[in-house]
Amino acid sequence: MKLVPLGDHLIVKPLKKDEQTKSGIVIPDTNKEKPEQGEVIAVGPGKRNEKGERQTLEVKVGQTVCFRKYAPTEFKLDGETYLILSESDLLAIVE
Repeated sequence: MKLVPLGDHLIVKPLKKDEQTKSGIVIPDTNKEKPEQGEVIAVGPGKRNEKGERQTLEVKVGQTVCFRKYAPTEFKLDGETYLILSESDLLAIVE
């Protein structure tokens, strides 16, 4: 199944966080924080301006982005977890 985001939305695959600390303490699932970084796997065509023209998104597929902690909508597809968020929820592109 292929995901195609609409408007100014994008689909992000969250980056895996370390399962344990540097000192070797294992972090339980209940204490893990939501991811705040991920790889862009699909971008929408952009939202329309007042003239009806599309405004393209600044991010591109393959880039790693930082986003607001509670902004994305999380969903699972074929056993994989993905996030859908709006471009306005992005904070930065990791270079």
